[in-house]
Amino acid sequence: MAFIKPFRGVRPRRELAEKVASLPYDVMSVAEARVMAEGNPYSFLHITRPEIDLPRETDSHDQPVYAKGRANLDAFIRDGILVQDDLECYYIYRQRMGELLQTGLVTCTSVDDYQAGVIKKHELTRADKEEDRVRHIDYLDANDEPVFYTYRHNPELTALIAGLAEGTPEYDFVTEDGVGHQLWVVRGSEEIRRLTDLFASIVPLYVADGHHRSAAASRVRELRRGATQAHTGNEEYNTFLTVIFPDDEMTILPYNRAVSDLNGLTVVDFLSRIAHSFQVTPLLGRFHPEKRHTFGMYLQGKWYQLTPHPGTFDRDDFVSVLDVSILQNNLLHPLLGIDDPRTNQRISFVGGIRGLGELELLVDSGRQAVAFALFPTSLGELMALSDEGKIMPPKSTWFEPKLRSGLFVHLLR
Repeated sequence: MAFIKPFRGVRPRRELAEKVASLPYDVMSVAEARVMAEGNPYSFLHITRPEIDLPRETDSHDQPVYAKGRANLDAFIRDGILVQDDLECYYIYRQRMGELLQTGLVTCTSVDDYQAGVIKKHELTRADKEEDRVRHIDYLDANDEPVFYTYRHNPELTALIAGLAEGTPEYDFVTEDGVGHQLWVVRGSEEIRRLTDLFASIVPLYVADGHHRSAAASRVRELRRGATQAHTGNEEYNTFLTVIFPDDEMTILPYNRAVSDLNGLTVVDFLSRIAHSFQVTPLLGRFHPEKRHTFGMYLQGKWYQLTPHPGTFDRDDFVSVLDVSILQNNLLHPLLGIDDPRTNQRISFVGGIRGLGELELLVDSGRQAVAFALFPTSLGELMALSDEGKIMPPKSTWFEPKLRSGLFVHLLR
């Protein structure tokens, strides 16, 4: 069973919600965050990216950054920008992007479930990023950004959540990217009980986005449990902030790749060696993959379609059959020397929301030598692989729309 619990959310006053809401910390650089928050003292980036309020030479992993995040969160609460609900609640968070509508339940999820595998993951974490999130959460004494989970949809649960979202929302605004955001507060004890009971039958939950935050929440719990003799298991730090969406409402976009150089190869040699594993077809215009096992490649101002030759991957293996694996195992590693994409500094990952134009810009500007457009990994692939206990290559999925941070905070204290 999946354990969820309501919590006393800390959230913006209604008239400030749009000004507070910000993109997640990890989809932007520090420089971009400074621009986004410029002139907006209410931006939640002052909490998730507190280095924007410190000298530009400050290292993002230095202690003053974490301390500044805590000071900013305390100031937001002290000044009434964020206010804590009097009672434990659930929250319903709906996003609209074009024709896509996804409605999730904002809850606290169990660290015990995460550690026991009731919550299934599909990626490894990077030690440095995980340590950064541990320190950030521990200093804040709060989960400031939710983890993004999914589950196999349940008609009864879908109907209940839809009914609870029929009234006037607490928040209702559209962000500059055209995405609509609505939030409802679920305060009724009977509704809370029904939601809790229904989720108890949902097994498993799947991490969609937020592996580092999930791992960090687990580590923070262990730190705090080890630091007190009065641990009961009921403390707030035994749970962490999540938004859980049904799988039939979610969208995965491709997670494209770009590499800074050709690993010492000439363009002619590079194309020749690719042909050992792929059919290489020059194109007159852009190529956007529309089915599995086809790739677009942009090189020296030209697009190519790459189609893997039979026998270059194992169709019966959950991991090898993924397009991200085919590209990694047959091109990025053997030809371009990208041995570990989690740590290699020569590879960049480009979310599909940026489109093919971003890949062209990166290569045409000289910042990257070659770029690859992929067909998105499916949610079915993610779930099947997770059920088998397998791990995807890094940066296999890009979910849209992104959750906005700042609309709800979970205090550990």
